[in-house]
Amino acid sequence: MSTISLTLEDIYNLSKKTLLFNGCDNQNASILSDTIMRAERDGSLSHGLFRLPAYVASLRSKKVKGNAKPTIENKAPGVIRILGDGGFAPIVLSVGLPAIIDLTKKNGVGVLAITNSHHMAALWPETEAIAEAGLVGFACTAYKPMVAPAGAKQSLFGTNPISFAWPRPGKTPVVYDMATASMAMGEVQVAAREGHSVPLGTGLNKDGKETTNPSEIADGGVLLPFGGYKGSAISMMVELLAGALLGEWFSFEAKELDNNDGGPPKGGEFILAMSPDKIAGQNWEEHADQLFEKMLALEGVRLPGERRHKNRLNLGPREINKELIEKINKLSE
Repeated sequence: MSTISLTLEDIYNLSKKTLLFNGCDNQNASILSDTIMRAERDGSLSHGLFRLPAYVASLRSKKVKGNAKPTIENKAPGVIRILGDGGFAPIVLSVGLPAIIDLTKKNGVGVLAITNSHHMAALWPETEAIAEAGLVGFACTAYKPMVAPAGAKQSLFGTNPISFAWPRPGKTPVVYDMATASMAMGEVQVAAREGHSVPLGTGLNKDGKETTNPSEIADGGVLLPFGGYKGSAISMMVELLAGALLGEWFSFEAKELDNNDGGPPKGGEFILAMSPDKIAGQNWEEHADQLFEKMLALEGVRLPGERRHKNRLNLGPREINKELIEKINKLSE
């Protein structure tokens, strides 16, 4: 695979230039470009520049508003709803996260219900921001059908990621972000682009047979949930939390109503924030650290998020797929 070396600033500027050219205003372009840059910085390649062509497709089709201005509704003492105005999730989160952090510090628990937005980024930026404010964060969102429920050969669920973050004052938080599918579709697509195989159990081909060829999964096949029935049940939970609970679309509804431009469908995101200061009281961080110390004492164990935080310390250039950069450059011509 041929690559081009880009600095983090280059990645941000390329993203912003492309988004501005294709219909974003400065605020929306700046926030989404920062999200893309941070994904590349932290090694989350399937959520970085790889996503930019799909973002552009949804701007060009007018499905997503490049000048979205989300608004807040206070629904109950512990519930905030953000009306996304048809924008990308990062611009919606820029409004919603400060509000839910402030509310949760006062009340102890807060729910952020995001509606009418388009999410295709990673989930860890929002839960990590919550944890960096000294709170526990949980987030989930649905997508379009790509995953067959346990026992089935046809897709019904989205990849339906969940993210959880635990605060560690004075240290980087513990954060995980994972698809409830065996693998995120973006990772499967990256593997196909780079000619890698995927583990058996990742998905089925269009004939319903298990395969290690990512192209067969991405082209007419389906993903499988992780852990069989267990992952399938968690994926169903995400459909309910990010769909029914918010009054938003399920994955199958998103597919039926999407224009199939390749960009993210309309949908919702459920975020829960909790204050350990309010719930547990004093010394909660020392108690939690006892668990983390026990884990780290076991050979081969690392805390979730450690690799991403280590990658973040490297502020040098990143090697980006040359064909991807050429494709992105053409989007601004």
